[in-house]
Amino acid sequence: MSPRTVSYGKCFLCGQTFAKNAIVRHLKTCLPAHESGGGRPARLLHLQVEGAYAPGYWMHIEIPAAAALYHLDDFLRAVWLECCGHLSAFTIKNIRYELDTGMVDAMWKDFFGPSQPTKSMKNKLYQVLASGDTFTHEYDFGTTTELKLKVIGEREGSLPKEKVRILARNYAPAVSCLKCKQPAEWLYTFDMPYQPYCSAHARRHREWEDGFLPLVNSPRTGACGYSGPDDESLRFDGEGAGLTGGRKTTKQADGRGPAFRARRESLHRSGL
Repeated sequence: MSPRTVSYGKCFLCGQTFAKNAIVRHLKTCLPAHESGGGRPARLLHLQVEGAYAPGYWMHIEIPAAAALYHLDDFLRAVWLECCGHLSAFTIKNIRYELDTGMVDAMWKDFFGPSQPTKSMKNKLYQVLASGDTFTHEYDFGTTTELKLKVIGEREGSLPKEKVRILARNYAPAVSCLKCKQPAEWLYTFDMPYQPYCSAHARRHREWEDGFLPLVNSPRTGACGYSGPDDESLRFDGEGAGLTGGRKTTKQADGRGPAFRARRESLHRSGL
C-alpha cells in the first residue's frame, strides 16, 4: 500500500501552514481572533469545499447565511471553475438547485429531463442549509467538475466587505513532469489521464499549440478550456506561472455570451 499523501494549506487569517486534517480545529480559534470588523452584525456560515474526486484541492470559506445559492455558485465559478459559462447545480437533500446559463449544456436536460426535483438558486442559504449538512455542486454537465461541501458551523460576526471570505486554501499539489521529473506547469489533455509536462518539454511537443492547458490549483485543471481564475486576486500558489513565456492561451470564457450575462444580471436586479 502506498503511503498516504498529506495535503497542506495556508490559513488566510494568520498566514500559517496547516495540514488539511488540522485546519478546522485551527479555524475555531483563529477565526474569532481575526474578525473582519466594520460591517453590520450578520449570521455567517463556515463551509468546507473540496474536489469530490480530487480532495487534495480544498478551501474553507465564510459566507452570509442570507446570501443566495447563486452567490455561492458565483464564487465557486470565479475561484475554481468558470471556463465557458456552463450550467451548474447544487444538490441538497436530494433536491437540485440549478442555474441555467442559456448555453449549449441545456440540451441534455431537454433531451432527458431532470433526474430529480429542481429548484432555483434564488433560495437563500439559511433556507436550505444547517450546521453539519453535506451537499454537492456540479459545474458543466458534459465535462463535469463535482465538488463536495459541508457546513462546518455558523456564528454571528461582522458582515465582510466581500460576499465570500476565503479562510484557508490548499497549496498546489506537487506534480512532476513525466519527461524529466521537474515541476510540471502544463497538462497534455489529448491523453487520459492528462499528462503533466514542464514548460521546456511542453513547448517541444508536436501538439503544443492545441493540446496543452496550464496546470492550475483547481479540481478542474485540464478540463474543457479551464486555465485558472480571470481575477488575479483569486489565484493562489503559482497559478498563472505557466502562462508566461510568450504563449497566449485562448480561454472560452467569452462563450458565455449575452444570454449568460443577461440571466445572471436579472437575478442580481431582482435583489436575490
